[in-house]
Amino acid sequence: MKVIQYLERKILDEHSLLQWKERWKLASKKIVFTNGVFDLLHAGHIHTLKHAASFGNILIVGVNSDASVKRLKGEARPVQCTEDRIEILSSLEMIDAVIVFEEDTPLELIKKIMPDVLVKGGDYSIETIVGANEVMAAGGKVEIIPLIPGKSSTNLIDKITGL
Repeated sequence: MKVIQYLERKILDEHSLLQWKERWKLASKKIVFTNGVFDLLHAGHIHTLKHAASFGNILIVGVNSDASVKRLKGEARPVQCTEDRIEILSSLEMIDAVIVFEEDTPLELIKKIMPDVLVKGGDYSIETIVGANEVMAAGGKVEIIPLIPGKSSTNLIDKITGL
């Protein structure tokens, strides 16, 4: 029972997340933020999340809502619903908090959290990372994690549908 309660506490709404953020800041914790769809969790995701967690004490993961994913990737996505995606992410030890955002980008969420470190995968550049300018202007850092070639949800979906 304790494990279930612990995992459920990692899935936060905006109000709760901002309260935790204040506690973490008072405790001098370095906050890291990354975001994504995390449709079919794969080794590339784990690689990025492990590296993201290494940049601070607290890793917050923003997850696109189902509606947001459909707008960005088409009607066939996501493969897994929001509830399933956040349940899986909350079970990962390196993640301290998971939050869903409805917008196409997490810009407003990033502005509210104002992490010490913003992390994205290597398919982005500083110029294309949403929130990078805001985080850097506030004295934070932006880190880009190199991708593992061939490890993506799209490749995994293509492989599965080709069976």
